[in-house]
Amino acid sequence: MERLRRHRRGADSAIRAGAAAAAAAEVEAAGSPPAAADARSAAFFDVDNTMMMGASIYHFARGMAARKYFTTRDLARFAWQQIAFRLSGERPEDMAQTKEAALSFVAGMEVSEIVRLGEEIYDELMAERIWPGTRALAQQHLDAGQRVWLVTATPVELAQVIANRLGLTGALGTVAESEDGAYTGHLVGEPLHGPAKAEAVKALAEREGLDLARCSAYSDSANDLPMLSLVGHAVAVNPDSELRREARTRGWEIRDFRTGRKAALYAIPTAAGVGAFTGGVIAGVALQRRHNRGSPTPPARRADGHGALAGALGAALSGTLRRTR
Repeated sequence: MERLRRHRRGADSAIRAGAAAAAAAEVEAAGSPPAAADARSAAFFDVDNTMMMGASIYHFARGMAARKYFTTRDLARFAWQQIAFRLSGERPEDMAQTKEAALSFVAGMEVSEIVRLGEEIYDELMAERIWPGTRALAQQHLDAGQRVWLVTATPVELAQVIANRLGLTGALGTVAESEDGAYTGHLVGEPLHGPAKAEAVKALAEREGLDLARCSAYSDSANDLPMLSLVGHAVAVNPDSELRREARTRGWEIRDFRTGRKAALYAIPTAAGVGAFTGGVIAGVALQRRHNRGSPTPPARRADGHGALAGALGAALSGTLRRTR
């Protein structure tokens, strides 16, 4: 009975997260289809390791480290903890624990600051990491007059920056609650991950009048099977082993744009959505803002001392590793 209640709570949270993502999705005029377009069809693309080499939040964190919001040592710890978290299976209970540990840092952080930094860091570090093959697939849909959306656990503000830079229609991402332009420290629902992505796509399809049987979805991860299973045309892009097996079983198309060397260089496990974002990036920003208000401690030292990038995640992630040993 308790397991059933947890399942229902999880389903309700995924629905809330999906509805929030769809409600927050903005249409970029540059990517909007012409009047004569196929308005009932669209394509949905995962970001990390599908549209972009590696994890978008990791590249964002690199840019933050370069700006002295935290240290390169923190960045290395962040990358390792992402790997540990991915190896644990990204269990929902661990994601929830990580989220609760991290979100206390968010309150008061300005949304506009993240957007500004996202634009700068995309141009510096992310633009060159877009997979040309996946970008070409997205362009084919645009050329056919279809809308193209990113669907990612990355915070919606950063996801929208990526969509804007690529000339896509818009983005569905994790939604952090904000009031008067500042984060409150709470999520709306849960990170846009797994079933929540599928709920976001369904909510957007209802809002935009899409026929999911005529839509396409692209992802590298078996975590996105709920989203891939919704549409009439599913494509495994740079797939992990589980998704490759599933794609072969279901007769889905497989596209792999990696070489052996690139797979080794760029296969950085994806972050646990907004938990990693708020626990690392926003924590670093928040500490920097406190420093700017009068703290005598240099931001890099302060970030390292408090584990700005890794501290909020450390307890949850180390606990995850212990439980899997």
